[in-house]
Amino acid sequence: MQTVSLTRFLEKFPVFRSVSTIFLHDLLSASRYQAFPEHLTIYSEGDSCPEIAFLLSGEIRVFKVGEGGREITLYDIESGETCILNASCILSGLAYPAHAVATRDGEMLLIPAVEFRRLIATYSEMRDFVFNNISQRLASVMALVEEIAFGRMDERLLDYLNREVVNQQLAKTHQEIASDLGTSREVVSRILKDFERRGMVMLSRNLIRLVPH
Repeated sequence: MQTVSLTRFLEKFPVFRSVSTIFLHDLLSASRYQAFPEHLTIYSEGDSCPEIAFLLSGEIRVFKVGEGGREITLYDIESGETCILNASCILSGLAYPAHAVATRDGEMLLIPAVEFRRLIATYSEMRDFVFNNISQRLASVMALVEEIAFGRMDERLLDYLNREVVNQQLAKTHQEIASDLGTSREVVSRILKDFERRGMVMLSRNLIRLVPH
């Protein structure tokens, strides 16, 4: 069975570089490595959560599906992150309240629910990591709620791109676009990723390319 070295884990989760080696060895001993392909369904709404994933590479999209089939992305999980809904599911004993699907193939460490609860109870390092993730994701989801309740930011962003691009390209950061539109970087990044999934744009570092139709 493939394992993950401490060096590689700390490379992907630099937030743990200053914590105790006892905690780190306990965490790695309690986990198992798993590679996953693109499009793999990690969780469907209503599933129980027997494990929690710590992402080493790849990307997982967490989203809700409405009655009419419309999907809305809650957030994306990337390398060095875990899923707060997954953590909440384990800690509360409730079912997973959304869908989680891999949008890029990658690797993860899976920690069984019973071991995750033990690590949370035993180590302040794990508690700090989980609670910090919850705080960051909550801010992102609150921005999403504001977007849905008070305006169609996707339409505003598309109008902005069509107005600002030169030769089908826009060399701006997500934060700069957010400042121009009076919203948050998280909202802009989430909508741009949705645009990319729909084949409307191509994203690279500080550059957005519109895809002609």
